[in-house]
Amino acid sequence: MAGKMKYFYELTVSSSPHVHGPNRTWRIMLDVIIALLPALVWSVVSFGPRAILMAALSVGGCVFFEWGYRRVMKLDCTVGDLSAVVTGLLIAFVCPVTLPCWMLLIGDFFAIVVVKQLFGGIGKNFVNPALAARAFLFSWPVAMTTWVAYGQRPGLVTTADAVTAATPLGSLHQSALPAEGLLELFLGKTGGSMGEISAALLLLGGLYLVCRRVISLRIPVSYLGTVAVFTLLFPRGNDRVLWMASQLCSGGLMLGAWFMATDYVTSPVTGWGQILFGVGCGLITVFIRYFGSYPEGVSYAILVMNACVVLLDKVGRPRRFGAARKEAAK
Repeated sequence: MAGKMKYFYELTVSSSPHVHGPNRTWRIMLDVIIALLPALVWSVVSFGPRAILMAALSVGGCVFFEWGYRRVMKLDCTVGDLSAVVTGLLIAFVCPVTLPCWMLLIGDFFAIVVVKQLFGGIGKNFVNPALAARAFLFSWPVAMTTWVAYGQRPGLVTTADAVTAATPLGSLHQSALPAEGLLELFLGKTGGSMGEISAALLLLGGLYLVCRRVISLRIPVSYLGTVAVFTLLFPRGNDRVLWMASQLCSGGLMLGAWFMATDYVTSPVTGWGQILFGVGCGLITVFIRYFGSYPEGVSYAILVMNACVVLLDKVGRPRRFGAARKEAAK
């Protein structure tokens, strides 16, 4: 307008996650690390010092690959946001403790460079890096499905003397209830991947994130609730409730529901979108567990739903106040 001075402000919008208030990305990631520590401690108790070696190696590998890529491409260093540390921990958590170290580092490289950095870095990857790395590591299926029995502690360098055993999820896949009791499954006195064996400690970490307002309950509750409902309605064991509870406490369900599916970048931002996301993860998980050749479906369920996030946010987008339905749908 004539006679009036116009002011123009240049706004810079960074990539997600977007947080209102004093929180920063590194603080959120630090809360996630704290939430994962109880499960990490239990993996050390269950499998010995090799568990902490695998976790440290994975974290170090992810940090190094992120630092190296950003340096080679002459980009700002983003190691300080701690997202690479979280990715490293999660990759170690979804792998057997006997996995060769070089395979673990290949998974770190795939997660950080291929899935995260090549798409633009934090906030721009469309699938969860840790789960994508796990799926890629199944190029070596034998190594990724060799589970150490609870209480067995393989050596730091060689794992040839480790005693392997079937996991509870393997028994469930054969339509049989696990040999372990429900309390043992809940506490984590069983074999499996490093960070998925103790449902109790993963639940504790998830509730810590809820109390810290890092995540909401929509995705975990809708995910776990969907699995609970369908396994209760369609049991393959003698006891419906015990079958359902065994499904909830076995495999990577708790880890996936609280720490993977709730990833800010690869999950919906709308309320209804998050609920639909959790329901979809639950349905695909049960479908793969019941009808797939592989007994676990959590990682693939979340990856499939990651690809549907844009659609889910569009479906779950609330109608603008006062707008007509046709206008709001545009």
